Amino acid sequence: MIITDDKIKLNAELEMPEGVTGKCPLCIVIHGFTGHMDEEHILGAARAIRAAGVATLRVNMYGHGNSEGTFQEHTLFKWLTNAMTIIDYARGLDFVTDLYLCGHSQGGLLVILAAALKHDVIDALIPLAPACSIPERARKGELFHCTFDPEHIPDVLHLNYGRTLSGNYVRVAQTIHVEEAIDRYDGPVLIVHGDADESVPLQDGINAANRYKNCTLKVIPGDTHCYDYHLDQVEAVLTEWFAALPHKR
Repeated sequence: MIITDDKIKLNAELEMPEGVTGKCPLCIVIHGFTGHMDEEHILGAARAIRAAGVATLRVNMYGHGNSEGTFQEHTLFKWLTNAMTIIDYARGLDFVTDLYLCGHSQGGLLVILAAALKHDVIDALIPLAPACSIPERARKGELFHCTFDPEHIPDVLHLNYGRTLSGNYVRVAQTIHVEEAIDRYDGPVLIVHGDADESVPLQDGINAANRYKNCTLKVIPGDTHCYDYHLDQVEAVLTEWFAALPHKR
């Protein structure tokens, strides 16, 4: 299916929980930086959420997967306008009772920002290994293994895995203050983070969990950024937490 945001086509996949034919909650699931909606940890998270009776809407964001836009030109602001359009689309589906946001890594940061803007319509928030330190790293001139002058940002960043990224990504990220976004959301939050995460420090998840007013933090021992070793444990945590949420129905 296609969701269009300002003429940009975003590919998405809507899946209903087994045995559910009427109204039910829906969770939007968003991948991370360089990722896409069919990665195993994204599929696993969505599968676990549906096991709790919640529909899922996985989306490829601007410049990622088979959605339109180029990777080099994506920014958190572009993703944020994508997210608000996706939320509005989901709210218009006639079967949806409750609406949740789940995102991994940069997608985890994104859903934190989106929940702040749409705090009155998001019933629960699930950042997975959220990359909350991206804005602060951008302000320091150390981002994605690149170093640069944060006051004189280059037009293009050359990442160490053959990709390029516009300097506008950095300029946007520098303006974002995650703490302010966290403070604007009062609903239930679940953060899941591996303690062997090689990309996003566990401290990012801990700091966010400590600041949220109503947050559960689940640390997966020995696991990586994409839960390469214990995805089954992540799925179990998600299914149990979602099943315990009170639904409007």
